[in-house]
Amino acid sequence: MIPEAREVHLSRKDRKVLEACCRSPVTLQRDLKRARIVLLAADGRSTRSIAKEVGVQPRIVSLWRHRYADHGLEGLQDKPRPGKQPIYTKTTDKRILKLLDKPPPQGFARWTGPLLAEALGDVDVQYVWRFLRSHKIDLVARKSWCESNDPNFTAKAADVVGLYVAPPAKAIVLCVDEKPSIQALERAQGYLKLPNGRALTGQSHDYKRHGTTTLFAALEVATGKIIATHSKRRRRVEFLDFMNSVTATFPNRKLHVILDNLNTHKKNEDWLKAHPNVQFHFTPTSASWLNQVEVWFSILQVQSLSGTSFTSLKQLQEHIDAYVNAYNDRAEPVVWTQKKVRQRRFKGRRIIQP
Repeated sequence: MIPEAREVHLSRKDRKVLEACCRSPVTLQRDLKRARIVLLAADGRSTRSIAKEVGVQPRIVSLWRHRYADHGLEGLQDKPRPGKQPIYTKTTDKRILKLLDKPPPQGFARWTGPLLAEALGDVDVQYVWRFLRSHKIDLVARKSWCESNDPNFTAKAADVVGLYVAPPAKAIVLCVDEKPSIQALERAQGYLKLPNGRALTGQSHDYKRHGTTTLFAALEVATGKIIATHSKRRRRVEFLDFMNSVTATFPNRKLHVILDNLNTHKKNEDWLKAHPNVQFHFTPTSASWLNQVEVWFSILQVQSLSGTSFTSLKQLQEHIDAYVNAYNDRAEPVVWTQKKVRQRRFKGRRIIQP
């Protein structure tokens, strides 16, 4: 039985809201029908005629007439529904995090989803995985870090960063370092056709060694261009020979050279006296990442060396030289954005294993 129809009185403000709701192309169908019901009811239409025009049951029209008459526009919103009680709560999440702080079971290197679920006892492994993904916890990935214990870290880092951000006028700033023992490996490469018709490209696991080369490189900070030479060894004499070629490239120019703390880079006072236009700047201990040429070495590894095969040491060297020439044709300077330098100690570090 349909309840007695409630009289609906619309204010100007509510009418504008409901009419706008009916005109909007993004209004949900349920909200559109409710708005039309109230507007038609305010015009004095009967419940059955409204139901026929809107395309709903009369009891639905009666429901929204009563809801609007009692609560206004708020009455047209769905009431909160209790729904099913969740199986896992925040207490479960805290239990997972607390378990992750403990060492894994004996014999295992790290926690896994099944191990966590087994240790908890009453938590499904799928929920464990969902929780880990939602908190961006990766049980497999491992990060490494290096904390510099150099007492003069701030001063040295500020000196290097200052050369990047505000280089001296009419001077050349260079980042110099070596990439030692680059192997000339010969691997079988090509395409492998699988039984299902797919073709894979790759290389075999077996290889033949044809020697190693040490690459000396200098990155010009202002242009991003590279000066590189090859050497068999990585001694002081090879380093100074490379520096002689660098100074010859920039005659009569003041050179500021950024280096790491390798022993062959230090105690070269005699050479520096013979080259008064050259000044060495050293990165802090365990902070060679401040040297921009390290960025270029990683680019070289990814774009030129990974997945390649060489039949001789000469071929490897020619391959690297060709990449250096191609890189210099499109070289761009590294944009250094971090201008504040400070030394922050790790506090409360927990070392579970030595």
